[in-house]
Amino acid sequence: QVQVVETGGGLVQAGESLRLSCALSGRTTRDHALGWFRQAPGKEREFVAFINWSGVRLISEPMRGRFTISIDNAKNTVYLQMRSLKLEDTAVYYCASHRSPGGSATLDDYDFWGQGTQVTVSS
Repeated sequence: QVQVVETGGGLVQAGESLRLSCALSGRTTRDHALGWFRQAPGKEREFVAFINWSGVRLISEPMRGRFTISIDNAKNTVYLQMRSLKLEDTAVYYCASHRSPGGSATLDDYDFWGQGTQVTVSS
């Protein structure tokens, strides 16, 4: 049974940092890349970043320079480090397991999703 579990969300002030974790079980990161998406109220779910077992990664352009993504294959876990958070980063952040080892920015390429973790940035 494949499970994706996100942790680390919370309430922070603008300019602060937060690290999200995503643990995958039932399959391995060597066979399935992991990605992060987010969904703000009233908006569509959008791509944030992905990373695969070999370290190939992509971060969405609006977040580049503030967000970094890393992987621990031994723990089947991916981390999203978010710095200089802005009010517009407020959203539910979802981690998802890709259908293949490579990874992509396409939502439909991910077949197992976590429940999401709320990130709220206040002024």
